[in-house]
Amino acid sequence: MKNISRRSLLIFAVGLAVFPWVAKMVPGLGDYPEVLIYAGVYSLITLGLSVLVGFAGQISLGHAAFFGIGAYASAVGTATYNLDPWLCLLLGGLVSMLVAFGVGVPSLKLKGHYLAMATLAFGIIVFIIFNEEVTITGGPDGLNRIPGLSLFGFEFNTTLRFYYLIWSVVLLAFWFCANLVESRIGRAFRAVHASEVAAMAMGINISSHKVQAFVLSAALASLAGSLYVHYINFINPSTCNLFFSVKLIIMIIMGGAQSLWGAVVGAVIVTFLSNEWLHAFQEWEVLIYGAVLLLVIIFLPDGLASLPSKVAAWRRRGPAGGAS
Repeated sequence: MKNISRRSLLIFAVGLAVFPWVAKMVPGLGDYPEVLIYAGVYSLITLGLSVLVGFAGQISLGHAAFFGIGAYASAVGTATYNLDPWLCLLLGGLVSMLVAFGVGVPSLKLKGHYLAMATLAFGIIVFIIFNEEVTITGGPDGLNRIPGLSLFGFEFNTTLRFYYLIWSVVLLAFWFCANLVESRIGRAFRAVHASEVAAMAMGINISSHKVQAFVLSAALASLAGSLYVHYINFINPSTCNLFFSVKLIIMIIMGGAQSLWGAVVGAVIVTFLSNEWLHAFQEWEVLIYGAVLLLVIIFLPDGLASLPSKVAAWRRRGPAGGAS
């Protein structure tokens, strides 16, 4: 974690810990902890996508499928077969990793638009399976009666409890990804992103590292899906459709694909834009949403995570510019 300050991560953790209590005392913020639960779920996925897209340089438009695999593994396992939720969570992650390996080995040989189309096709196929396998997934009607999570008798059955659970998982995933990108494997990811030819010349196994990044991102997406269904206790195919995959890409673009902080910031901002801040604009919501994204791409091509460094650079140039 050389490039990520432990102090900043600690401050972030403390801020998350006290926020629900502050929100209770500030008018208008009472439902923000619940919105942050969804932001935490999406942050798990975007952290994996940041490793895959921002560091390894591989695009994916099918990560809603892995989210759905984790979600349905937990939903079917608990609601239909009465299995332990934590076991189903692990099984969902394992299935997602195996599927990601099977899909990644052939598809990650493609590049650019071809890779995007391959992952897009995979996501559509999985969505169709969820929608058509009525006897297993419930079809368009979905599945309900999904139990919540509990640990040693402690039930995560309130918004506050699940808020702390999801963000504890996010912080652990952030810590893991931060250490990963600074490790030998992470440096190999960045080398592949910069130049596959140069990386190959240095003896890096290009295919292996691409698949590793893909499998890791799939595992985090599956974990997010499992946690999601145990919170809302319901799942149907519309939750993991094509638009959701696109929305995830928007999150990392807005936050900054090559920054783990950007992955979290993008997930939080887009979640609040979608669930809270733009509802008042009604029919103008989509237009404003697009305008915000366009402004970020034009003026902050590295995402919102690059804003502090750009402001600091602007302040350093200010006196010099004035003197000249």
